[in-house]
Amino acid sequence: MAAVRLGDGAYSFGVHEDWAKIPDEIVLGDCAAVGVDSRDNVYAFNRGDHPVAVFDSDGNLLRTWGEGLFPRPHGVHVAPDDTIWLTDDADHTVRHCTLDGKVRLTLGVPGQPSPYMSGEPFHRCTHTCLSPQGDFLYISDGYGNARIHKYTPGGKRLASWGEPGTDPGQFNIPHNICCDPDGWIYVADRENHRVQIFDGDGKWETQWNYLHRPNGMCLGHGPHPLCYIGEGGPAGEINREWPNIGPRVSIHTTKSHEVMARLGKTPGGMFAGGFTSPHGIAVDSTGSIYVGELSGRSWSRFATGDAPKKRRVIHKLVKVAAA
Repeated sequence: MAAVRLGDGAYSFGVHEDWAKIPDEIVLGDCAAVGVDSRDNVYAFNRGDHPVAVFDSDGNLLRTWGEGLFPRPHGVHVAPDDTIWLTDDADHTVRHCTLDGKVRLTLGVPGQPSPYMSGEPFHRCTHTCLSPQGDFLYISDGYGNARIHKYTPGGKRLASWGEPGTDPGQFNIPHNICCDPDGWIYVADRENHRVQIFDGDGKWETQWNYLHRPNGMCLGHGPHPLCYIGEGGPAGEINREWPNIGPRVSIHTTKSHEVMARLGKTPGGMFAGGFTSPHGIAVDSTGSIYVGELSGRSWSRFATGDAPKKRRVIHKLVKVAAA
């Protein structure tokens, strides 16, 4: 049983800090993104020697792949057909792969970005998602663009929208993207501290505020899924010790747009129940949350000598049944 719990009531979770069983000879790095397949196997897309590390639901390492292919992992989307879309922001590519690592399709030219803020794909793209019927692929293009691209799954670009700014439909690092069962597109507009919501053609509908640097984002299961957001928390010196602004995981409803829970002890850190930067997030069929983290060993919040001695790759928040 987990010694630490976060949340309460229907949103109570036990923290399994050492869930991932990683052999000493396997070197994994900061976990940028997480995905879960139909068997509840977990895919940790990490910045180490073995970019895709696959675990079962008990944390046993099943296999790794992607060695030498991904310079800087960033985004994971596991499709309903149990294939996986992997976004590499340093390589400026999106790769569609089988779950054992065979590359089916590469979007973008490896190592060759489009001109900075040109709006053309891709300049440090960040994440992908598929429409409910699997007929459209949406790509957030992210650090060197302020753009969302709409593709066919076969690789034909159909449309793009967005530009730099703070107004509705503008972006300041579109960092993550999801699509709900009704076809609404959710974009984690990180440095604008919001999630913007669009229809499938890019028409702005609404936005969620009251967030702090939304990093990881995923939707749960069912016709009215919850939205799980990893909030990065302070990135600089001024408010690094402030409570209640992250890093944390927040849970939102997609229909009523309510915040149902905020999980994490803040200010954060390398302790059970705390986060450094919840950059990747995924939810399995039981409602357990997998959080991929950046360790933040060079960040200013650790400048006083309390820098973490190791990377935290991934940990599990197990849903606790309500009493």
